[in-house]
Amino acid sequence: MVRQPLTPEQIAAGRRLGTLLRHARAGRDLAEVAHAAGISPETLRKIETGRLPSPGFGTIVSLGAALDVPVEELAGAWRGDDAPLEAAS
Repeated sequence: MVRQPLTPEQIAAGRRLGTLLRHARAGRDLAEVAHAAGISPETLRKIETGRLPSPGFGTIVSLGAALDVPVEELAGAWRGDDAPLEAAS
């Protein structure tokens, strides 16, 4: 099965999501957060830099839980809502 290329909108959405995750991670070690989410550090690095702009839903849910960021806020970043780029307190 051949995957369709991502649209410019999907790429931009992935970059917004990556920015939110990177900001939410703040001073925490990338490997620590990746381990808490059950993914590899390289996968988290790719998501944060926008090189993996379309991660799986389960990955996003796990990252949200590891970073204490509500799934709704992550979805808002994906959609381009004016969601704040801060982790929930």
